[in-house]
Amino acid sequence: MRTADQVCAWTSRDLQKGYGLKWLRLFSWLVALAIFVRFSGVPAAAQSYAYVPTHKSNSVSVINTASNSVVSVVPVGVQPLQAAISPDGAFAYVTNSGWFLANNDVSVISTATNSVVASIPVGRFPVGVAFTPNGALAYVANQNSNDVSVINTVTQTAVATVPVGTNPWGVAVTPNGAFAYVTNQATNDVSVIDTASNTVAATIPVGNNPVGLAITPNGAFAYVANYLSASLSVISTATNTVVGTVSTPAYPIAIAITPDGASVYVATNGDNIVAVISTASNTVTASVAVGSIPRGVAITPDGAFAYVSNRMSDDVSVISTATNAVVRTISGVALLPEGIAIKP
Repeated sequence: MRTADQVCAWTSRDLQKGYGLKWLRLFSWLVALAIFVRFSGVPAAAQSYAYVPTHKSNSVSVINTASNSVVSVVPVGVQPLQAAISPDGAFAYVTNSGWFLANNDVSVISTATNSVVASIPVGRFPVGVAFTPNGALAYVANQNSNDVSVINTVTQTAVATVPVGTNPWGVAVTPNGAFAYVTNQATNDVSVIDTASNTVAATIPVGNNPVGLAITPNGAFAYVANYLSASLSVISTATNTVVGTVSTPAYPIAIAITPDGASVYVATNGDNIVAVISTASNTVTASVAVGSIPRGVAITPDGAFAYVSNRMSDDVSVISTATNAVVRTISGVALLPEGIAIKP
């Protein structure tokens, strides 16, 4: 009886130890998982792809935003500067500035294969590029020929050339597709192109050396980065007048607006800062330190992250828009990244 009692007691204790060990292992695994998620810095973003023209490498680095790693490098033309993704996500258009070449072009990348499927001749030293919302046209700002090339995306040819101000840099199209706004660096103004007639409908004075710009999702305002004025000009698209000016850190160059229209992210070269501006108050609400000489910024389709291309540190900073903190720095980007565009 005593022996049976001893066996039962031993078996009970053994089972308790076994279950206890299993629970301890499970608990330890859950804790480890929580710590990994908290500190790994891997954004919980839906999978998309960021396209980063790399000026010195004559290529475009493709970043998977789910893994935050470079998954492809696509050779393009000479010294690419900026990129735009077609509304259907099928193509990336990349401007090849060319510097001293007589003929400059736009490389068309298939996002399905990450290969160049066409090269479209445009004006001299193309910089900014933007699509109309229906994807039928792309507008390319040609800095050294002082004009904008209008590309038919079906035939993949330039079908019109629109003279604008001196040294155009950036271009953005209104959500209704009616107008394209173009910054002119040397004349310190913005040309407004009527896309129906491809003629300039208005010219708007802004700050000194305007470069990047973006239009709010509701189409009400255009934000223009004035590189030498350390400011943004806020344009009402209803009146085509400047209705506000926002001070920024030195040398603002690129702008992206969150899908809800609440925040403007501005890459500034002076102190390697991305300034975050509330569109409700037009004031800076946060300053985020990033890599060396940020040149481009783009927001993920879900609005959760801002991706910033850093020219001199050859990397991309990933900012959480919830915390306005850098949660990852992506290395392995080819030399001198400039603009950045994210596939919708």
